[in-house]
Amino acid sequence: MNDELRVVIDAGHGGNDPGAIGNNFQEKDLTLEISKYMYDKFRDAGIPVTLIRNTDETISPTERVKRVLESYGNDPNVVVISNHMNSGDPNSETAVGAEVIYALRNDEVLAKNILDELANEGQIIRKHYQRTLSSNPSKDYYFILRDTGNTTPVLIEYGFISNKEDINRVAGNLENYADAVVRAVLKTYNRNGVQNDDNIYTIKSGDSLWSIANKYGTNVSELKALNNMQNNMLTIGQTLKIPDNSSNEIYIVRPGDNLWEIARRFNTTVQTLRAINNISSDNLSIGQKLIIPK
Repeated sequence: MNDELRVVIDAGHGGNDPGAIGNNFQEKDLTLEISKYMYDKFRDAGIPVTLIRNTDETISPTERVKRVLESYGNDPNVVVISNHMNSGDPNSETAVGAEVIYALRNDEVLAKNILDELANEGQIIRKHYQRTLSSNPSKDYYFILRDTGNTTPVLIEYGFISNKEDINRVAGNLENYADAVVRAVLKTYNRNGVQNDDNIYTIKSGDSLWSIANKYGTNVSELKALNNMQNNMLTIGQTLKIPDNSSNEIYIVRPGDNLWEIARRFNTTVQTLRAINNISSDNLSIGQKLIIPK
């Protein structure tokens, strides 16, 4: 068994199978767009990755499974990401948000990490779960989970195409949500670039000081001071020391939050929150990460 992480991305539906349709969107188009971007991000991270379809192609379930298993073999370290959009009653207030279904043969860790990262990007979260065939509860309901051997597949429903607000949020954040999934996979397989023993991070394509600081609970000023940097320029392959901020925690801004309420909740002050997070105003955005001093 090869212990190297490899990724297969399945853009759900395609061609004569549009998937769910609603609010001027087709599922097959959105899944292809997010899958292509995700493919590039895994390549940037140095992870072997294959895209099952990169055009508007009709693929049967049998052919789809065949392409998955032929990509990197039948191995648990092959992560299969099947991208989808959900659909439900357009009048239902509960038909909103993301969910992840994982195979009966796997644990919940990857699915949970994906949902956590999607929440960090501001998406509403439903649940991660397993689903079985009603005719045979020992088998997965979805063929992409059931028939893909010993691989580690997840089926991600990013939001409801039947809910106008939800699908507009998804369509406007496809790249952010793809980044979230990539982060979750790298985190699950300990491939996020951080060497925990000495807190070293290796710069990848697309990184910035702000994104690194935000990811590891610090701020740009602290990163620059620790690494003796005079400007914000980064180069791929460069290494950065990451400060040990184990005494801090990260809070994700939710609807209705304001700095005063957050400061009161965590027994700190607005001035402290603004200083440690390098923010100059009291304006917050849903999904924004705030460093909370303990």
